[in-house]
Amino acid sequence: MQDNIHNLSRSTDDIVIVGGGLAGLFCALKLAPRRVTLISAAPLGQGASSAWAQGGIAAAVAEGDTPEAHAADTIAVGGGLVDEAVALGIAREAGPRIHDLLAYGVPFDRDLEGRLAVGREAAHSARRIVHVRGDGAGAAIIAALSDAVRRTPSIRVIEGLAAEALLIEDGAVAGLQLREAVNSSARPLLLAARAVVLATGGIGHLYAVTTNPLEASGSGLAIAARAGAVIADPEFVQFHPTAIRVGRDPAPLATEALRGEGATLINGSGERFMLSRHPLAELAPRDIVARGVFAEIAAGRGAFLDARQALGTRFADRFPTVHASCIAAGIDPATQIIPIAPAAHYHMGGIAVDERGRSSIDGLWAGGEVSSTGAHGANRLASNSLLEAVVYAARIADDIAGRTLPSPARLPDALVAPRGGTPDAVIVQRLRAMMSAHVGVVREGDGLTDALHHFAALEREATSIALRNMATSALLVAASAWSRCESRGAHFRADHPAEIPALAQRTMTSLAAVREIAESLSPLPRAVRPMIA
Repeated sequence: MQDNIHNLSRSTDDIVIVGGGLAGLFCALKLAPRRVTLISAAPLGQGASSAWAQGGIAAAVAEGDTPEAHAADTIAVGGGLVDEAVALGIAREAGPRIHDLLAYGVPFDRDLEGRLAVGREAAHSARRIVHVRGDGAGAAIIAALSDAVRRTPSIRVIEGLAAEALLIEDGAVAGLQLREAVNSSARPLLLAARAVVLATGGIGHLYAVTTNPLEASGSGLAIAARAGAVIADPEFVQFHPTAIRVGRDPAPLATEALRGEGATLINGSGERFMLSRHPLAELAPRDIVARGVFAEIAAGRGAFLDARQALGTRFADRFPTVHASCIAAGIDPATQIIPIAPAAHYHMGGIAVDERGRSSIDGLWAGGEVSSTGAHGANRLASNSLLEAVVYAARIADDIAGRTLPSPARLPDALVAPRGGTPDAVIVQRLRAMMSAHVGVVREGDGLTDALHHFAALEREATSIALRNMATSALLVAASAWSRCESRGAHFRADHPAEIPALAQRTMTSLAAVREIAESLSPLPRAVRPMIA
């Protein structure tokens, strides 16, 4: 059921889901026929990273494969931080969730005998990635689920609103403060609700180079942290090694499945540089490949994806999305090499949740990339993110369905954050540049210290809530990266390059804790201050 901003009442007994990506849509459908209000800043199906996912969904559905093998692969690449029970549980629920998606109309590829066709991606020991037309899984899944949501009478869809604060009463969720996404100067709207599911996506747009849509700016992470939620593993940010380097923002993605089909990584001299870095070469875990690509670019040799021999004229048919991105940039991938660079792609950290998707705040659940379940550890296995999103969306729906929710609370008299306004573009650009330079693929202590002071000052002095939320999320990532004095998974410290066994523990932190870290460090010279002037 479609609705509009102006028809939104100040109180609802509905379950409120914030986010129109895979986790939000799937959870809303699984809650039917219970009443749901689904709030999306962008038009439904747009503005979600899941819609852009090219790889597919990892699921042990092929003959000879097992959930146990899938979980073992997940654990092997997670840098010693994967919750093994969580990984196995997700792998075992993959089959039923794939069948749910089929029932909602997702046209997964099939082989000549009608079975689900499966491909292989980096660090998987078997072919277990289900696709849609090679590289169109995300778009096809979101399109099918969006249609299903619009056909479901119990789901009210409100487009064009962004959540900017959680309302808390006696330690429990009492509602949300919302604002028009396209009119940030408009007066905020308050909505009283006792059950809120955050499915707002990741933090990619905190970085100068990212494959994520504009909406992935860490807003959900920030509002949960500001409300007092425990945040898990924020330092672990995965950089996709093969974003197409053609000056676009966000950067087009060259899916990992290309390398699964035999495409290679070369530098400007034609050398396959990953052969000397890892036994699996191009199919090594993403963090290792990303650092390999980063090193070639930093050394001035450049990095390129070469699919000429592996795919050639079959490229357009096998990977139409990547092909279209290349052609739009003036590159024919059948005959030319593709320039690439690492790009912020996926956040392993997020709002800490338990096996049912519950956060540390009563009445607040989180699913998809904004959450941290323990499934990914320090480094996500390829194509596990869409699987985690649907598994936890279903678990959240089951958990909420079994509850009797209290009536909505009385709304507060004062706004949580009255200031709106469009974030200053120059300050946003500087924040993103600082994240890429100091909290990116390779990190070190002095750079992280600089970043911490910038973000802490910006969080205090920001003139808009949207900018403040970006600074809050950036501060969470930078402070946790500064605190982890080792290299593990996607977190690489040039000044602490070794992995330290004693530090094989997940990070559990809070906004108060990371503010204390920033305040404990010596202040920077005054010359650094113009970022927030």
